[in-house]
Amino acid sequence: MNRFALTASLQEIKTLRYTPAGVPVIEMVLAHESDVREAGQMRRIEIAVSAVALGEMALLLIDTPLGCRLEVEGFIAAQRQGSSKLVLHIQQASRHRVPPDPLGSLE
Repeated sequence: MNRFALTASLQEIKTLRYTPAGVPVIEMVLAHESDVREAGQMRRIEIAVSAVALGEMALLLIDTPLGCRLEVEGFIAAQRQGSSKLVLHIQQASRHRVPPDPLGSLE
């Protein structure tokens, strides 16, 4: 089974484009940070994941602001046939806005 779930923040989002068949596509980069236990030891995970959403999901995600927390589910596939680079294809997503940093407005 190829099923992938991730909670991450939106780090980068590209302009909405359309396939030759007219399907909307949005490409993005998701940033994830967490601590996990592996073999009895804590391990810090910090990754950037390339992701893509097509069709209705692309239209739902296009206005997502940078830094917004997303919970996504989908599958992993090669970026293109013969490529070793993997991309998360988002099939479900929910957005959770991150409250603004109260110190962010101080100079």
